[in-house]
Amino acid sequence: MNTEHEAQTTLVLLVRHGQTPTTGKVLPGRASGLYLSEHGHDQAIRVAERLAVLPVTAVYSSSLERTMQTAAPTAARTGVDIVEEPRLIEGDFGDWTGAQLSDLMKLPEWRTVQQQPDQFRFPNGESFEEIRDRMATVLDQFRTKHPGGTVVCFSHADPIRVAVSDALGSPLNSFQRISIEPCSVSAIAYPTQPADSDPRVLTVNSTLESLAGLRAS
Repeated sequence: MNTEHEAQTTLVLLVRHGQTPTTGKVLPGRASGLYLSEHGHDQAIRVAERLAVLPVTAVYSSSLERTMQTAAPTAARTGVDIVEEPRLIEGDFGDWTGAQLSDLMKLPEWRTVQQQPDQFRFPNGESFEEIRDRMATVLDQFRTKHPGGTVVCFSHADPIRVAVSDALGSPLNSFQRISIEPCSVSAIAYPTQPADSDPRVLTVNSTLESLAGLRAS
């Protein structure tokens, strides 16, 4: 992208936290006390190296330990302090918090979660529509707060998937088709003035390739 266009967009990078001992096994939700595994720490260091090629303006993170740990190497590498942002937090899974995924998949409600998430609310928790709305609100605020900047947001799988789906203009019921791996980077370019154009999704679930071209494409 040329310099004129670059000044008119805010680049938002959505980074999922690194691997934990329960990744893929448990639905941890917002429970405290879950930290990165050794492999997760290595992932956090590698993603910091990838992000350091970009002119990072701001670093935001959900307040949970696993996201703050993931964000720490990026903050150290870029010299940009981490700002805790509550709206980047994992979904409130209510009564499902801490449950084994293998057990949840046996529930009749699991089919609704996968096929009609816009019809589902976690028991005593949050709905996917609420996750979508809070993510849309905070990313819109970053767009105007950091015009022309590069904003890195450390968050969680479902909030990121919902945000990417929303930026693509896809219906909420399609967001489950998007994969977001630990320490993957998804990039969205938001116009600094929302009336200018729709957001552009530049990359999704990037774990290997260089990010250097995101500000030059």
